[in-house]
Amino acid sequence: MNRRAFLSGAAALLAAPSAAGTQPERKLPRIGLLQPEPSTRAAENVEAFRHGLRELGYLEGENIVVQFRVARTAQDHSRLLAELIALKVDVLVTWTTPALLAAKAATGTTPIVGMSGDPVRTGLAASLARPGGNVTGIAIAISDLEPKRLQLLKETVPQVSRVGVLWNADNPAWAKLFEHLGQAATRLGVTLLPLNVRDASELEGAFTRATRQNTGALLVVDDQIFSVMATRLAELAARTRLPVMSGDLPITRAGGLMSYTSNFPDLMRRAATHVDKILKGAKPADLPFEQPTKFNLVINIKTAKALGVTIPPSLLLRADQVIE
Repeated sequence: MNRRAFLSGAAALLAAPSAAGTQPERKLPRIGLLQPEPSTRAAENVEAFRHGLRELGYLEGENIVVQFRVARTAQDHSRLLAELIALKVDVLVTWTTPALLAAKAATGTTPIVGMSGDPVRTGLAASLARPGGNVTGIAIAISDLEPKRLQLLKETVPQVSRVGVLWNADNPAWAKLFEHLGQAATRLGVTLLPLNVRDASELEGAFTRATRQNTGALLVVDDQIFSVMATRLAELAARTRLPVMSGDLPITRAGGLMSYTSNFPDLMRRAATHVDKILKGAKPADLPFEQPTKFNLVINIKTAKALGVTIPPSLLLRADQVIE
């Protein structure tokens, strides 16, 4: 090639637009992730979900974008969900029945993935097998779990005849709680004392009422508001010397007597699979809700000793974790 031909070819290459420059920028899938409250348990759920994404090959900032928000109060749900929807996310991810109901109210088109205690009865889905709308994810059978917790509590403290039930009447998931618990309570020879707690300001009053009415133990339902109050709840339980059975591991770590619960981080990791399927074209209406198959019994031996409670050997053998 002579010098004149080489210079002409080089000039042409410089003048031509590059192939990369003419290609449209690749749009990364966007996930809107709402942590429904600021508890340790919720933060663990978020990390587990992100871990699930990584296991599926999604790397934040490389082939997926995660828009993350934390709700400090229940009133934050609608505002933060509106922000995420305005960002045109491809999937919304959250959990707790109130947060999922707020998400469903905010959009009827954006796919929603999350965990719910009773998605059918609360109107999130037509059925577990075929949700039929824009919500899918993990369904936790609270109608079975709360009676099981009551049974385990009675097995641990057999002399108890009156059990206080800390619950949140503002959460639609618990509308039929005492219907679910009633038969179990009758069978176990236990009287239930409902103690409605909607926020932290009502917690101490609930304990005062429990002690005044000679309550022998407490069943704390698996509601996220109690996760936020875990430390204070355990302090009040120690002060009033009330054994606490809960559906929340952080409460047991903080000083509650025991918990029987699903592995929530594992369930949130599994929820990432639903997101993956939706991003690949599946419709949430056709994606069945998964249900947990394993439940963990955790016993706090230090608390048992402080309360003078002897844990039956049969329960210790069944425990998945014993906190010393």
